[in-house]
Amino acid sequence: MLSGISSSSVSEARTGFFYALAAYTTWGLTPLYFKALVGIGAIEILAHRIVWSALLLLIVIVCTGRVERLQRLFRQPGLIATLTITALLIGSNWPVYIIAVQHGEILQASLGYFINPLVSVLLGRFLLGERLGMVQWISIALAASGVLCLSTGVGRIPWISLFLAISFALYGYFRKRTPVGPLEGLAAETAVLLVPAVIYLAYLVFLGKAAFPSHSVSLNVLFPLAGVVTSVPLLMFAAAARRLRLVTIGLMQYIAPTISLLLALFYYHEPFGRIQLTSFILIWSGLALLTVDAIRSHARRKVTVNECIQETA
Repeated sequence: MLSGISSSSVSEARTGFFYALAAYTTWGLTPLYFKALVGIGAIEILAHRIVWSALLLLIVIVCTGRVERLQRLFRQPGLIATLTITALLIGSNWPVYIIAVQHGEILQASLGYFINPLVSVLLGRFLLGERLGMVQWISIALAASGVLCLSTGVGRIPWISLFLAISFALYGYFRKRTPVGPLEGLAAETAVLLVPAVIYLAYLVFLGKAAFPSHSVSLNVLFPLAGVVTSVPLLMFAAAARRLRLVTIGLMQYIAPTISLLLALFYYHEPFGRIQLTSFILIWSGLALLTVDAIRSHARRKVTVNECIQETA
């Protein structure tokens, strides 16, 4: 019986690993998608992401029999208020990322998602009152040094990196405190943004400036794919999060910005000089310290739990 449970757990973990790998790989490759839409306004692309995601999520919710859950959610004003905040946060994060990709700033965008875990640690300290150890403070100091190095060396603040990191960390903070399933939460957030998105697209059609539908077959295919690019990795991530330990998820989250970084360097040939390298090394060093500290803390908690179980047995 124990071996059956063990093999089942291993199978679940393996499935979760592949879901997470697929989700993070898709996120890492999204610059390829947005680069294919260069010349289209970021807000128009955002509106299409929302509309096509809403359609895809509606199909998933109907097919999985979760319509009643979603209806119950919309009858709770407190939850909808929080999900409106998260919708606005993710709705502001998306166009900045699109602008970054389309203007040759994929390096800055990837930097933002490398910084994000460190911003989350700071939010835990100042919004949740969590105590930080020496290692965590050193990690944050190293990341701050990296941002300062980039700012002074390049002569401008990396606002794209900072905005993406802060907005996504805040999004994670509010979503973590909201007792809503990932699918229902994403559907509600999309529904909050849907009306403005439809109005904006209707306005573009009225002016004759809409890029969709188009005479270009590729554009007519790419725009509907916005729903897939947006929603599918989020659903895969949700499936992975249910099966994997937080430490594993925490380690795998660096896959996406690493892939984007490699695309920026070797495919799009964005400039990467000594200043950028120094900045990234400082931030990566902070992340490495934070990751090692998280693994050690998890191992200590696991040992403590096992000791308690043995004592009570």
